[in-house]
Amino acid sequence: MRVQSPTGWWLHDLKHRGLTAWALAAVLMAFYLVLFFPGLGARVGVDLDAVARGLFSALPPPIEPSRWTLYGALYTVAVVGGGLWMLRKYRHNRYQVVRTSVVMAVQVVFAFAIPHVLEFFHQPAYYLTYFWPLKMDALDPRGFQALGPVFVGYGFVGSLVLVPAMTLAFGKRWYCSWVCGCGGLANTFGEPWRHLSSKSRRSWSVEKVSIHAVLALAVSGTALWFAAALVPDGSPLARAADGFRWFYGLFVASIFSGIVGVALYPLGGTRLWCRFGCPMAAAIGLLQKAGRFRIRVKRDMCISCGMCSTYCEMGIDVRAYAQANQSFTRASCVGCGLCAEVCPRGVLRLESPSRRG
Repeated sequence: MRVQSPTGWWLHDLKHRGLTAWALAAVLMAFYLVLFFPGLGARVGVDLDAVARGLFSALPPPIEPSRWTLYGALYTVAVVGGGLWMLRKYRHNRYQVVRTSVVMAVQVVFAFAIPHVLEFFHQPAYYLTYFWPLKMDALDPRGFQALGPVFVGYGFVGSLVLVPAMTLAFGKRWYCSWVCGCGGLANTFGEPWRHLSSKSRRSWSVEKVSIHAVLALAVSGTALWFAAALVPDGSPLARAADGFRWFYGLFVASIFSGIVGVALYPLGGTRLWCRFGCPMAAAIGLLQKAGRFRIRVKRDMCISCGMCSTYCEMGIDVRAYAQANQSFTRASCVGCGLCAEVCPRGVLRLESPSRRG
């Protein structure tokens, strides 16, 4: 009789909603609550701003370390640490090696280093890898003067030209699995929990409603901001715009994307935010349906093992398509390529053909 080692038990417990998984989820949730609500942290004697000032005191002025500096550093460490583990695990797969390397580089350079470099040169600490509608303030007229014409132009061109063009050509994978920090954390630090994503039809039904509801909220809120920019401050329309900023920042940007989206990795899988809430994923998912990306299925080769569906972090029942010999494009697919990686017979292939069959 084989006795499982303590380490093996711990890893299995952590990856399959055991006690350690619940404990980790509780720790992550507590961290995010203190991060987003400093007053709550003060009540329990935790001051992340003070921790950041102590850890990053060597940063040159005018950079002022804050809890967001600490969060960015921890986020980057998680992506790089998880990325190194991914590189070792999938070292035989060129697509995964290149994709993971790009995710790590984008996080370190564009999401963490460059904003601080910009701040050092008295420029806005702009995150170059986030676009509207994920980055709502990229198209918020209230901040245009502080950003300046260069970053305002970058926000418009990147959000309304670059993102749609790249998505039509390559599918949403170019962003969701190669560039986005949310997807980068999910595919590195969150990799051990990808199989926990619900594959039920009920989840799919909820997903279709919730993610497009958030997209509609983001679009209508942005329209409200532009309308409010045409009226005096203090007017009912301007107050409504400020109220929307508060509501969206609290419930969508903080609670949904952070507390729910990351803290629940060990319990609900790694793409809860991407599946059910990200307005960017919703928008480019619709474009993906009209673009060139697809997952090609080799005919009459599926043995119905179900590995592809099990390891789909977006909850897609890939096996059903493979069994039906049906190549497909799903709006929710982020093109991570793990379904093709785990398939024992090489049935699946990610591609962006010049012509759709």
